[in-house]
Amino acid sequence: MDRSRFATLSLVAFGLVLAGFVTMGFSRLVLPYRTARLLAAPALLGAAALVVGLFGQAVLVFAGVREFE
Repeated sequence: MDRSRFATLSLVAFGLVLAGFVTMGFSRLVLPYRTARLLAAPALLGAAALVVGLFGQAVLVFAGVREFE
């Protein structure tokens, strides 16, 4: 993985977190809290999975197992 792809995926993760919070916030204006959480969950879970994957990549690079290209 090269540095620009890592940075791009980091920004995508940040965007997914932001989209999840915005979705939940605007949904709570017109829908019950539980429904708003259900609407925001896919974006937040996707962001969490992406962050875990990126963290794993960073640990492997730090340990010297993988390299940034």
